[in-house]
Amino acid sequence: MNRTPSLLCAAAIATLCAAPAHADDVADFYKGHSFTIQVGFGAGGGYDTTTRIVARHLGKHIPGNPTILVQNVPGAGSMKVANFIFNAAPKDGTVIGLFASSTALEPLFGNKQAKYDPRKFEWIGSMHRDIASCGVWKGTGINSLQDLIASKKTIMFGSTSPTAITSQHPLFLKHMFGANLKVIYGYKGTKDVNIAMERGELNGSCGMLESSVKGAFEQYVKAGDFKIIAQFGRDKAVSAFGDATRMYTLLKTDEQRKIADVIFRQTELARPLAAPPGTPADRVAALRKALMDTMKDPALIADGKKIDVTFDPVSGEDAARMFADWYKTPPELVKKAREYTQPDKS
Repeated sequence: MNRTPSLLCAAAIATLCAAPAHADDVADFYKGHSFTIQVGFGAGGGYDTTTRIVARHLGKHIPGNPTILVQNVPGAGSMKVANFIFNAAPKDGTVIGLFASSTALEPLFGNKQAKYDPRKFEWIGSMHRDIASCGVWKGTGINSLQDLIASKKTIMFGSTSPTAITSQHPLFLKHMFGANLKVIYGYKGTKDVNIAMERGELNGSCGMLESSVKGAFEQYVKAGDFKIIAQFGRDKAVSAFGDATRMYTLLKTDEQRKIADVIFRQTELARPLAAPPGTPADRVAALRKALMDTMKDPALIADGKKIDVTFDPVSGEDAARMFADWYKTPPELVKKAREYTQPDKS
């Protein structure tokens, strides 16, 4: 007797039943659990503000509806979180980390303190694609990038650490164009940098993402306290940045543009979320789907509009692909990009 049709039917039934059972396993695990997002920056800045808005809605899209906790763990430009997620966090899908894409790429640039491989994280996705900018506080006499380049006075910028774009971006302006500036380290995030500017301790801040300028820092821009002088988008002007100089228009060679791409395209993954390597695949898949579903949630969209933020997410699969592609950058370009963003030795 030919048993092939019976076998095919059995296989089909097993396949149809597997997906719901898989989803049920994920829901059973998360039900009654708490779920933690570690943010690698201090409270009140763009990373923190965005994460807390998303966290309000994420739990209802994760099977089992866990309680979402947000924990600020600033340190080393968010590298503290990256190292923890890769090496020490539980690999069960209950803890994920938010850290800068520039920090995620530090191993590519040879930073021995970065004890992780970004290609091995389980990338959940990114809450934003974004464009970065630099700005100065009122009273500096600086009204444009050209003013900064020509300034005889040293303009002081604040940063968390050399691995953060708040350091890398102003140093690029210094080493590429000769801008007269200095970067001061040790701040917990852009909110602390902003407070230091108000106190007169600092003159400027870079790494100001479009979403932050339209959100947490909009009041300072509209009041004229903070002036955006440079933006780093390759292809378009950004209305939120006003008349800021598009830095790419000042680059003269194809090599300069390629070096700039290594540094500034990182903000295309502006708010990346990662789970530890080895997190069960079904939970990674569920978290990836939950993030994308949250990004389409009308309640989240409404909350974003309250602070003038429109979310433009990147899927976990695309985030993983982008990090893999960065590792295909020719070594000579990586080396030059590193040179343009390194702090002075003095």
